[in-house]
Amino acid sequence: MQQDVSLIFQIAGIGVVVAMIHTILKQMGKEEYAQFITLVGFIIVLMMVMNSIADLFQQIKSVFLFQG
Repeated sequence: MQQDVSLIFQIAGIGVVVAMIHTILKQMGKEEYAQFITLVGFIIVLMMVMNSIADLFQQIKSVFLFQG
């Protein structure tokens, strides 16, 4: 349970940082870079979620197949 809450806070922190950088770059007129930063932030969060889902499936597999 502790890891789940930590993951949520990490994702929220990345979202806040990416939103701030996106806003700053957009105000400077660098919209292409702002979109690129948003895409990179999304990919980082997606990888974090995919790792958590992979762990979940591994735990489900170990429960139903009785493997360690």
